[in-house]
Amino acid sequence: MLTDHLLISVLNIVLIDIILGGDNAVVIALACRRLPVRQRNKAILLGTGLAVILRIVLTAMMVSLLQVPYLLLIGGLMLIYIAFKLLINKEEDVNIKAGTSLLSAVRTIVFADLVMGLDNVLGIAGAAKGNILLVILGLSVSVPIIIWGSKIILNAMEHVPGLIYIGGAVLAYTASGMIMSEPKIHSFFLGHPEMKTTFTVIIIVGVLLSGLLINNIKSNNASQHF
Repeated sequence: MLTDHLLISVLNIVLIDIILGGDNAVVIALACRRLPVRQRNKAILLGTGLAVILRIVLTAMMVSLLQVPYLLLIGGLMLIYIAFKLLINKEEDVNIKAGTSLLSAVRTIVFADLVMGLDNVLGIAGAAKGNILLVILGLSVSVPIIIWGSKIILNAMEHVPGLIYIGGAVLAYTASGMIMSEPKIHSFFLGHPEMKTTFTVIIIVGVLLSGLLINNIKSNNASQHF
């Protein structure tokens, strides 16, 4: 049972990082596009390695911060917003300056990953539930997938919209768990265990339906302009 729980937690972390890490794959490609071929792999490995270390440190800090009263609740609400934003913002303008040297490319990858990875850090911290080992395991699986399968991931997310909604559901599920784990309201869910499933379903369905509604409105408005 414990093993199953750990496996589910690691899978949640991997899914969150892959779904939210699509733009990071674009950053890696853009930052290295002007480098000589022989330096590109070095830039990718160095930049991504440093970015992963930095993300682990930031996630560990976030996990510690989530012990502060009401921050789990706030973090959960923020994650709900991130899940909603993921569903309605399918196209983002990523403007990354290509590096002309190994050092500049590595610096660009690390800085851009830091700026763009804040949502990843929050989502991973929530899914890890205080276990840094899970963070390390999850990132060790997801980061190589993002690096070497970036084109496949981006093409899949572009042509299979369902993947985005799966990602939104995973984030919403994680957010509901964070909110229910908030010490100030945790006793309520302990006293009413039947509410856990109901609350989780409400959050997931609410995020997915609102995302679908906004996307349908956007699609209808776009079609009326033609």
